[in-house]
Order: sequence, then C-alpha cells, then structure tokens
Amino acid sequence: MLQAIQDIGSQAMDLYNHLVAGMDPRVNSYLLMQSPVPMTIILLCYLFFTLYLGPRIMANRKPFQLKEAMIIYNFALVGLSVYIVYEFLMSGWATTYTWRCDPVDTSNSPEALRMVRVGWLFWFSKIIELMDTIFFVLRKKQAQITFLHIFHHSILPWTWWWGVSYAPGGMGSFHAMVNSLVHTFMYLYYGLAASGPQFQKFLWWKKYMTAIQLIQFVLVSLHITQWYFMSSCDYQPTLFIHLIWMYGTIFFVLFSNFWIQAYVKGKRLPKMAQKDTAVHGNRKHYESGTKHGKGTSNDLRGNGSNHYENGSAHMKKA
Repeated sequence: MLQAIQDIGSQAMDLYNHLVAGMDPRVNSYLLMQSPVPMTIILLCYLFFTLYLGPRIMANRKPFQLKEAMIIYNFALVGLSVYIVYEFLMSGWATTYTWRCDPVDTSNSPEALRMVRVGWLFWFSKIIELMDTIFFVLRKKQAQITFLHIFHHSILPWTWWWGVSYAPGGMGSFHAMVNSLVHTFMYLYYGLAASGPQFQKFLWWKKYMTAIQLIQFVLVSLHITQWYFMSSCDYQPTLFIHLIWMYGTIFFVLFSNFWIQAYVKGKRLPKMAQKDTAVHGNRKHYESGTKHGKGTSNDLRGNGSNHYENGSAHMKKA
C-alpha cells in the first residue's frame, strides 16, 4: 500500500515537472507565474472564504456598506479593462493578426512581448475580480453567490493561468480581449449603480448586460470554431482551442438559462413585480427601479446588480 502511494506521488511529481518545464520562459518574471501552486492556493482560499468561512464570520454581524470602496473598485476596473482591450489591439489584433489562423508568436519581438504582458495582465485582473464575491460576503448578499457566479470566478483564472503559461497570444487570446471589452460596460454599470439612486435613470440598460454577455460567447465560439475547418493552422497547443470552444458553449447555455429565468419567466423579480407581470404583462417599471432578484432599489447601491450578469456571471463573467 505504501509503495503504491509512493508510486502515485512519484508519477504526480513527474507530471508536475513536465508541465512546468513546458511553460513559456517569457512569463517566468511575472508575478505568480513561476508555478501553478500559488495561484491554486489563492483560488482555494477564495472558495473556502466565500462558501464557508465568510458567511460564518458575518452570521451575527451587521452587513458592511462599503459604498465608497465599491465605487472606487468598479471604476478602477473600468479603466483597467479599457487598457487591456487597447493592449490586445496593439499587440496584434489591430496590427498583424488576420482574425483567422493566428498562431502564438514565440519570439522576443516587442509586439510578441507586449502580447505576453497583456495576457498576464488579463489573468491578473481575474484575481482582482475575486473581490466581487468578497463584497457580497461582507454585505451579506449570499443569495447572489450562485453556482454560476462561483464557477465563473474560479474556473476562468485557473484555466487562463495555464493559457498564459503555454500560449500567451495568438487566436486563443481573442476571447480575453472580448471579455475585457464586455467588462468595461459591466463595471461601468456597477460603478454607476453603486454611486447612488440619483444615477438610476442612467441604468435602463441593465437587462441588456446579459444580452451583451450572450453575444460575447457567440462571438468567441464562432471565432474559435474556424480552427476546426482549417486544413492547416499551426496554433499550439491545440488543447486550448477545445477548452475555449467549451468555455464559450457552456457559458452561453448558463447565461441563456439566466436570461430565461430572469426576463422570460420573471423568477428573478421581486414577488410584487411577478404579480404585476402576470396581470399586466409588463415589468419595465420594476426593471428600472429595483434589482432583479431579492432586495429593493437600495441594493443598487451595492456592487451594482446581480452578479449573474457579470461575465461573469460573471461571469459577473466571462
């Protein structure tokens, strides 16, 4: 038995060393990119805090307001997202990329190194966005910490760490650029919502955040699907092609379900709003004045809205 355990441990270490040896050497100097262990520990701590420790700490405490912190946080992420989109464009998507078969540039050219840097920055922004859930916990908004929210916020940074380590750039970076563009609008919405009720008149487009997310996943899936119809495309490693296609498809299904539940069946509306919908077939008043989900219009002064629409759901999201 002991020998079997030792053999399994030895094989696991061999696999780990093989994975680390295959990493792109250009990312070694970046924070948290020397090994997958620190990144994995961060995500495990995130899950432990949000699903177990945090709710128990807050059980007998009053919720924190955190209005000013969330305003700064959301608008800072707007600026970061805009910068990431710009860097992706300047690193190839608006310069040398064909938008079809674009393999990873493994050289040390200025443009290739710029792509490596923005790839890492995109991944690191996903670590920052874990604060979305921390704010929920501290404000005792447990109803908004859903499977979709947790899945999106944990799986994307984990998989993208490997993406940056093995393939920083090429056609696999398209979904990161699109996701950053979506997050620009998303965090702008949350920043305005957190700023107070005087900004509610500018938040009429909440419903369309989910539509934007759905469009994102369609674009990502269509773009990556091109690879399957190309006779020769030297994008490596091809594993990421399949992962990105699966990512786009899975999140399209999850967000479509949210759209149906929230806007077709009205299950995310307050009870009075549901009654009004059933009688009058019209819930526009409630979509402009209240949150979709539990709570009242005061919830808009939180992190902005239900993080099913994150991208996040991120997917907030994806």
